[in-house]
Amino acid sequence: MRLSIVVPVFNELENVNRMHRQLTDVLQPSGYDYEIIFVDDGSTDGSRNALGVLADSDSAVKVVFFRRNYGQTAAMQAGIEYASGDAIVTLDGDLQNDPADIPMMVRKFEEGYDLVHGWRKQRQDAWLSRKLPSKIANWLISKATKVPVHDLGCTLKVIRTDIAKELKLYGQMHRFIPILASQHGARCAEVVTNHRARQFGESKYGIARTIQVILDLMTVKYLQNYFANPMKLFG
Repeated sequence: MRLSIVVPVFNELENVNRMHRQLTDVLQPSGYDYEIIFVDDGSTDGSRNALGVLADSDSAVKVVFFRRNYGQTAAMQAGIEYASGDAIVTLDGDLQNDPADIPMMVRKFEEGYDLVHGWRKQRQDAWLSRKLPSKIANWLISKATKVPVHDLGCTLKVIRTDIAKELKLYGQMHRFIPILASQHGARCAEVVTNHRARQFGESKYGIARTIQVILDLMTVKYLQNYFANPMKLFG
């Protein structure tokens, strides 16, 4: 099986080489064929140049460059569109997701699931600015969609490429991938993954993004109702 590793990057100069090294250390002995797709989301800190050097030095590395910052969902969608593997692995570029979890998640995926997503059960983030908004958002989303997921905000996922390419993400919809995939009939599983404190760079998350997620929830709920009964909505 061939894996496409998709990593959105925005101003992560201190992390891109560390990410590449950790991914390579995990993937080379895994036995899987793989490609690593970094999507530079309009970085202004030198990440762009660092990624170009990585692509020149490692044939497994591909880089998609955005001219300006479009946001994580747009970067994720670009990486998905570029992916050529049988399965796509997504993770954040800040090294809080642990690349060492990838083989475990792929093995779970190979049990016959279409999507395996992570649960940061021991989350290493600030309570007020990150944990609390996340708990509120996850509770609201689970109640609204009836999909029992502990941690929709965890970017670390393994998903069948054909399903991922059907989703067409926008807004902050990358957070809703398990729900959107389930609407396409995907068989999903959740596994506990390691979560690490950010060591370098600055977080791009906060209360404002949680508000956007709640707004996008309305769209997801509408789509869920449409897939369940399109004639009722339009009849």
